Amino acid sequence: MTILKAVLLLLILGSISCSDARKSIKIKGSDTEVNLAVNLAEHFHEADKNFVLSVSGGGSGLGIASLLNGQADITNSSRPLTEEEITLFRKKNIELRTVIFAEDATAFIAHPEFPLDTLSADLLSKIMSGEYRSWLPVTGQDIPITIYGRQSNSGTHSFIKNKLGIEFSRDAKEMNGNAQILESVKQDISGIGYVGAGYIFSENAHNANRKVKVLKIAGKNQRAISPLDKTAIQNHSYYFQRPLFQFIPLESWEKVQPFLNYETSKAGQELIEKDGYYTIK
Repeated sequence: MTILKAVLLLLILGSISCSDARKSIKIKGSDTEVNLAVNLAEHFHEADKNFVLSVSGGGSGLGIASLLNGQADITNSSRPLTEEEITLFRKKNIELRTVIFAEDATAFIAHPEFPLDTLSADLLSKIMSGEYRSWLPVTGQDIPITIYGRQSNSGTHSFIKNKLGIEFSRDAKEMNGNAQILESVKQDISGIGYVGAGYIFSENAHNANRKVKVLKIAGKNQRAISPLDKTAIQNHSYYFQRPLFQFIPLESWEKVQPFLNYETSKAGQELIEKDGYYTIK
C-alpha cells in the first residue's frame, strides 16, 4: 500500500456523503503505520459501508498535534506520549485512551553493494550520531557516510535516538517517509537509513524494496538478528522492535469501537500479519 494510495483513500472515502457525523472516522499520524492503517480502513469500509474513513500520515508528532486541535479521532503513533504532550492534553481537558494494536521492527537498510551484512548497536551509535563521518573504520572504504532519516516529529526518529542514546548527526538528511528513505538509500552507495520492517514486508512494496540490503543488527550482548526474522521478533529478541500505539479521545471512543473491534477480529489480525507487522499475543 503506497502513500499515494493512502491519499487516494482519503479522497475517495472522504468524498462519500454521510448524513450521520458519528460514522465519519479521521485517522492521522505515524508513517510507520500508515500503510497498515489504510489497509485496515479499506477492508473495514468494505465490511461496513456506513462508515466513512480518512487516513493520512505525516508522523506521530503531527498526529498527536491533530488530536490536540480536535482534528482526529484516532492518532497512530510509533512512540508513547511525551511528558510535555501529556501536560498539554491535561491543560485542554482532553482525556485519551490508549490502544496497543500491533508491534513493529525498525529495519536499517543500506545500498545493495554495501559490503557488510551486520552492524552492532555500538557501531550504529557512532554512525548515526556523526562520530564516524566516513565508512573507513567500519568497512575499510574511505567514502563519506550519508544518513537518511526522519524529521524530529517522527516517532521512529525518537525511537532510534532514544534506543541508541544519541543525538542525530546534524548532517543527517531528513526525509518525509519510508518510501523516500528507501529510494535514496537504493541509489546511494554511501547511504544508510531506517524504515519500518512492515514496509519492507509489504507485498505491495515488494518490487520497490528488493534492491536494498536489510542489515542484521547485533544489540548489546545479543546475537545479530534480522528485522525480517519473524520468529526472533515474536520472541522479543530484536534490538529495534517496539509497540505501535493508537491514541483516542474519550469523546471519539464509542464512535471508533467498530473499527477497533475489526482490528482485533480474525480478519484484522490476518491483515496485520500479512502487512509484515506483529499481532499482540
